[in-house]
Amino acid sequence: MHSQQVTAEPPSNDRVERDSTVGDVPGVLQSPASGADGAPLVFDVIIAGCGPTGAMLAAELRLHDVRVLVLEKETEPASFVRIVGLHIRSLELMAMRGLLDRILQHGRRRPAGGFFAAIPKPAPKDLDSAYAYLLGIPQPVIVHLLEEHAIQLGAQVRRGCAVAGFEQDDEGVTVELADGEQLRSRYLVGCDGGRSTVRKRLGVGFPGEPSRTETLMGELEVGVPQEEVAAKVTEIRETHQRFWLRPFGEGVYSVVVPAAGVSDRAEPPTLEDFKQQLRTIAGTDFGVHSPRWMSRFGDATRLAERYRVGRVLLAGDAAHIHPPTGGQGLNLGVQDAFNLGWKLAAQIRGWAPETLLDTYQAERHPVAEDVLDNTRAQMELHSTEPGPQAVRRLLTELMDFDEVNRHLIEKITAIGIRYDFGAGPDLLGRRLRDIDVKQGHLYGLLHRGRGLLLDRTERLTVGGWSDRVDYLADPTAVLDVPCVLLRPDGHVAWIGDDQQDLDDHLFRWFGEPAN
Repeated sequence: MHSQQVTAEPPSNDRVERDSTVGDVPGVLQSPASGADGAPLVFDVIIAGCGPTGAMLAAELRLHDVRVLVLEKETEPASFVRIVGLHIRSLELMAMRGLLDRILQHGRRRPAGGFFAAIPKPAPKDLDSAYAYLLGIPQPVIVHLLEEHAIQLGAQVRRGCAVAGFEQDDEGVTVELADGEQLRSRYLVGCDGGRSTVRKRLGVGFPGEPSRTETLMGELEVGVPQEEVAAKVTEIRETHQRFWLRPFGEGVYSVVVPAAGVSDRAEPPTLEDFKQQLRTIAGTDFGVHSPRWMSRFGDATRLAERYRVGRVLLAGDAAHIHPPTGGQGLNLGVQDAFNLGWKLAAQIRGWAPETLLDTYQAERHPVAEDVLDNTRAQMELHSTEPGPQAVRRLLTELMDFDEVNRHLIEKITAIGIRYDFGAGPDLLGRRLRDIDVKQGHLYGLLHRGRGLLLDRTERLTVGGWSDRVDYLADPTAVLDVPCVLLRPDGHVAWIGDDQQDLDDHLFRWFGEPAN
């Protein structure tokens, strides 16, 4: 019988690594493999783009001693302060890696409600999460915190380095930078945004719909009293959901207003554009002046046909774009990184089952499809036309039913996701909430990005998988099932109490045992 402590073997830097796509390859730290051009494979993974997705992916890979280089084309982080929201599932992921307390210091908690098409309904009671709120946080801050986390774990970040092209072969990828420098790695991941160079060079289709409407967004000072602003905003938002002025402190407001039409997004809006549209919609420009930053966004909706071609993968906005309604974009990308990180690390470390890396697209592509569909629906409900407004009123009534409201909240916050792991109890394929265990909280045991067997029977073992799966015997854990096997992303990979059945699933997700 096992003790009631989490047991594990520390990762080793000197093990021989195996890449199932190319056969046996010596560990890069000792004897780097070379490509067709003879260039050494200095890195295991090169990531294009150091936004939230790229930084999160780099950190996840470093948890498994993967040698990572992140290339960011911008020389400096963004100077403007756009507030983004971390939804429940993203907060859970941050808790799983020990990041949440640090992030909470820089954000502001808001109730988890009113997300779907901005219909003002409170969240249903007893959401299945210990983190049932929205965290508003400046985007540059969350990017900085995630980048800092990746660097502390050993990732390298190079700014002012734009990927211009690449070529892949059986052993790796040669990445060419805009200045002509060439780098070699085993894999390349494009986290370089909606206009992704990696996706375009890879030749992956990006079907969907172009923007039909555009919205102006910025932070500007306002020249009228706050009470006047609040009264006018309340009046206008009865019919215009893409309109708001929210105080941001010291006379500065976050301003959102529909644009006059669709234009070249590379061209930023002007102060006069804001004034004109505010007068058109509200009858006043509120005396806006002294902008801190101004931008525009459209409602283009596109999804990459494939997330992987050989040794090149896509994640975040490089794989999917959609309107920001519901605040799902950043969250979707970070969750992509969480799904991909441990799988790509397993491929590089040499223990990945043959099809493990393919499950990245199999699991995440349908999730993105669902997000694109629900944002399309929300954008229709923002229309001021009589038909969409009638549907909006009907849905507002339906959301008074707990089941409807709960379904939509779980969809937006991503806690309703269930990956298809085959037949089994409803919990199979879902994420497990942060339950209490003898050692404190479950998520505190997942900081290292490894699998975990939670054994309430105290009869099972992870055996030869102990180098990649931790073990916890806790008969007091609050679960309705005897034992669960968790993947590194917190999703339930197995439920039961039979050792042979467990071994089969350990093999399915974590490959051959080490001994």
